[in-house]
Parts: sequence; C-alpha cells; structure tokens
Amino acid sequence: MSFLNVVEIESALAGLAAAYPGISQLITLPHFTFEGRQSHALRIGVGACPRPAVLIISGAHAREWGGPDICVNFAADLLEAYSTGMGLAYGGTAYTAAEIKKIVERLDVIVFPDINPDGRNYSQNTYSMWRKNRNPASSGGDAGKIGVDPNRNYDFLWDFNTTFAPGAQAGGTLASADPASDIFHGTAPFSEPETKNVRWLYGQFPRICRFVDVHSYGGDILYSWGDDSNQSGTPGTNFTNPAWNGKRGLPGDAYAEYINACDLSKASGAAGAMSAAIAGVRGETYASAQSFFLPSWGSPYPTSGASDDWSFSRYFTDPTKQKVFAYTVEFNRVKTFFPSWAEMQKIILDVDAGLVRFCLDAAPAFTFFNWWCLLKKWANEAIWHRVFPPELWGPYGPWERIRNVAESVLFPIVAPILRRFGRSTGGGRR
Repeated sequence: MSFLNVVEIESALAGLAAAYPGISQLITLPHFTFEGRQSHALRIGVGACPRPAVLIISGAHAREWGGPDICVNFAADLLEAYSTGMGLAYGGTAYTAAEIKKIVERLDVIVFPDINPDGRNYSQNTYSMWRKNRNPASSGGDAGKIGVDPNRNYDFLWDFNTTFAPGAQAGGTLASADPASDIFHGTAPFSEPETKNVRWLYGQFPRICRFVDVHSYGGDILYSWGDDSNQSGTPGTNFTNPAWNGKRGLPGDAYAEYINACDLSKASGAAGAMSAAIAGVRGETYASAQSFFLPSWGSPYPTSGASDDWSFSRYFTDPTKQKVFAYTVEFNRVKTFFPSWAEMQKIILDVDAGLVRFCLDAAPAFTFFNWWCLLKKWANEAIWHRVFPPELWGPYGPWERIRNVAESVLFPIVAPILRRFGRSTGGGRR
C-alpha cells in the first residue's frame, strides 16, 4: 500500500458513506476545480438537533501527500468504532467506547480530506514538489506560473502589500503577488474553487466551532494568530483597524494582534491536549505554539490569507457568526514531504490520536433536548442579535471586555466542574 491518489480518496469517502449510512453523509461540494474535478466531504454524526460541528481539512498543498491519508483513516476509525460499540487505541493513547459515542452523538464531524485534487494529481504524477493548485489564469501561458496557493487565498489580510509592514515579506512566508511564486495568493480573496468549497461548508454548517487544517511538515500544532504576535490588553489593535495598515507582521514592535486572555487560554489548552495525545502514541513530541512563531521554522512566520486565521477571524468581522477556534497541524517531525509508507503509517496513528482528542474536547459536556437547542438558536438570532447591536456585544465592544473579565475569574473555577461532570456521564478520558 502507498499514499492514496485522488480517485482513491474520493472512492474511500463514497465507500464510507455507503457502509455507514445511518451515521455519515457524503457531501458534494459545488465548486469544480480548474481541471473539472468535483470534491466531496464526509459528515459524521447522528441526531436532528443543530449541534456544534468540527471541520477537518487537508490537502491544500499538493506535495503534502500524507494529509488526506490521515483524514480518511481518521474518518474510517471513528465510524467503525462507533458502529461496533468499541473504543479506539493508538499505541499508548486510547479512547473508550463512551468517548467515541460522545463525539458521534454530540458533534457533526466534517472531514474534507483533499481540498486541492488537481495539485495532488500533478504532484503525484508529474512534479512531486508542486505546492499550488493548477489554475492557469495568471500564468500568461508560462507553465512555471500556473497555480495559486490555496492557503494564501482566504479572506484574512489578503491584501498583504497594504496591511503588512514591508519588512514582514523578507522571510518569504507571507504571500506573493507574483504568479511564479509558490505562495502566490491569487487575484482576489476566495478566487479559487478550493477555498470557495471550504467557505461553502461554513455556510452549510453555521455551528462549526472548531477547525483544523492538516499540513506537513515539522511536528507542530498551531493556533491563531498567524499575522503577528498575540496580545490581550488592547482590543483596538486588531486586523480590522486600518490605522495599523503597513505595520503588521514584525515581532517586538508596536503592533500585536488582539485575542482576549480567555480565548488564548482555550486555544493553547486544546493545542496542548492534542500534543499530549500524539505523544502518548509512541513518544513523538509535537510542539504547541502560536502560528506566528512556527517552532519548526525557527523564526517568525507571518502569513496572510491562511485558512486557520480566516476561520478564527470570521467572528471578529461579524459577531453574529459562531466563534471558531482554529488550528493547523504540521505532521512529520522528520521534515520531509515524502516519508516512507512504513513511517507514514506511524504518523497516521499519531495524528489521528490527536484528532480524536480534538473532537472529544469540542463535544459538549452535556446535551439539551431538541426543542431547547432550537429555541436557544431562535432566541439568539431573532432577539439578542437584533435588540442589542454588535457595537456593544461584539469582540471589540465594551460588553465583551466585561465578559472577558468575568470569564477570567470564573473559567478556572467552572472548567474543572464541567470536566468532572463530563467524566461522570461517560465523557471523560481513560
């Protein structure tokens, strides 16, 4: 066996949906790639009540072959374990049947393993080091200028020449307006069908609350922000404020991206839990860090238009949307895009153990009756968001600051109680 090709990935998703019709759904994505391929995702979950959702994607960069294999195996493991009433064991990291049941019955888990099938097909059959998609629109007929980097095409500080300091481009990580570059960001945010499909999933599943993008390589688990260092003291210093244009992306200067202290604690805590789950498999130590300080890179790694920052930023640009804690996993500490298949099988176990932990942490500690969650959703959208304007309760408003202070006091007290309650109802970890 070896890395799955594009046809095999699509076949695997269709096969899983057919094999587990009661707990999975094949999702046909609407935007065709430039070579005419139609992609699919898989939803795992049971129950009619609108529930929190987790979105897991991979395959953005064509040469990172192992990501889709990780995602397909994760989906297969979760479906088989739930349907047989069994737990899951990955080396020294194990999950009980009750924990698997909690994930499948309290979450929608959406797995989109291969967002860039054109690029993957080209990498696997023609040029292994290919990174981008295969959009020729900006190439001017030059084969070396084909393609857009999907992970620089999302609508987060996409216009990097305006929003970032000139010096932030020196490291070659931010983005590029040159079609010949591996990090060419395209002609506009969401110009590419690959990123449009991800955005479409957010529209279909508005309760997505966690997101992870699986990449290679380095052995890192990253959380927002990726444009600059984090700070929790000055809400006005943020990516929506044009007064800071031209000043982002450099460490140790006046600009740092705002994230409230409670959100930062939650984001780093979930990343640490994933890292611990991975380490339990066979001792691989994945570093947990803010994206801007990518540990395996060794120096600041500013990015624009990345999937994780866009996912996290949606709530900050429109507070009526669900807040999404977003992550990037860089698998494979050996630092090669093409490990042997024997090594890749071990990596699959590592990362899948982390993804199960990721989903388990996202699952609610307890659930309400269907009528209650529907009533809550209606009340939130029909009353709260209309009577009280976002200028007051949004992420940069005065009520948010009051809530942050209250959370910083109450969260350390309440969180252990909720965790104990979860364990008492079968949700705790073995």
